[in-house]
Amino acid sequence: MHIRWKKHRLEFTFQAGTSRGVLSHKDTWMLIGTEKDSEFYGECGPLKGLSIDDRPDFEAKLELVCAHLNTRSIHAWNTLGFVDSLIPELQLVGFPSIVMGLETLQADYLNACKQEIFENSFYTFEAPIAINGLVWMNEPEHMLNQALQKIEDGFSCIKLKVGAIDFEKECWILEKIREQYSEDKVVLRVDANGAFTEHDVWQKLEKLAEYGIHSIEQPIKPKQIELMRQLCKDGALDIALDEELIGVSTLEEKEHLLEEIDPPFIILKPTLLGGFAATDEWIKAAEYRGIEWWMTSALESNIGLNAICQFTSTYSIYMPQGLGTGGLYSNNIPSPLTVYRGGIHYDSDKSWDFSLLK
Repeated sequence: MHIRWKKHRLEFTFQAGTSRGVLSHKDTWMLIGTEKDSEFYGECGPLKGLSIDDRPDFEAKLELVCAHLNTRSIHAWNTLGFVDSLIPELQLVGFPSIVMGLETLQADYLNACKQEIFENSFYTFEAPIAINGLVWMNEPEHMLNQALQKIEDGFSCIKLKVGAIDFEKECWILEKIREQYSEDKVVLRVDANGAFTEHDVWQKLEKLAEYGIHSIEQPIKPKQIELMRQLCKDGALDIALDEELIGVSTLEEKEHLLEEIDPPFIILKPTLLGGFAATDEWIKAAEYRGIEWWMTSALESNIGLNAICQFTSTYSIYMPQGLGTGGLYSNNIPSPLTVYRGGIHYDSDKSWDFSLLK
């Protein structure tokens, strides 16, 4: 058995506007295991400027991890959470995407190298997962057209980024959507990515509430605990924590954060949170406190997205998830993942093709 890594630059099919700028590509790192004629895969996909493992020694750490694991049997790993118990000397707490890649790699291997990561209905029975339709930042008219097209395509939940263009124009988009679709027809979510300030956040939440918004993700920058707690308690919109969770690693820290802020929702991105065992800790801690959650991909290729979809499908879910990013790239890894009528599906009539990683 041999494990190696390979960098793969994913190229967007369009200029992807975000609150942090315009993206034309996204780098990701694949873990590739080989044994005789079998190959198995995991993805380490940190987000530039956001992930705590977006750091200059990332590839050096990958090299060290592969060298270390090539001296061990993969059967010795625990299915989830194996990293701390098996190789604490590698100090992977600061490398959440590598942990997720390792968890996926091992699970793929143990499940016969057929991209089945978990026992789940998404993979086994091709049960679709409802997802939100994501509207990328652009000129207001273009964003409105994106939203209306996604509704026509069957999405009942639309997510729009706010806080990067003129706020009144963003409200105009929401108003135009609501003129055609009421709250009982289309759910609207907005994501500020921390763009609002303590001086304008209250007023902006009140304005957004006029459009029947389901929730707003991360209205202010992380680490403003008291202000976020007050917004969750008294703000005009339900709040979902997103970036607030990044870098919070121990169960004690997770529980403390949830108790201190007491949000209605949290957003879970396994690549940024330290993999599936770490994300499961967030889920259990949240559900114990009556806090709801949904899963979101973080611009992974289809390898990472497939793993996240299967992980999500192991839970009882009812809200649309944020898992529709697989069709963004011109050179994604061809896979059975298919978005259709507001859901993501595993279409077994389609095949995986890993030739781009050879």
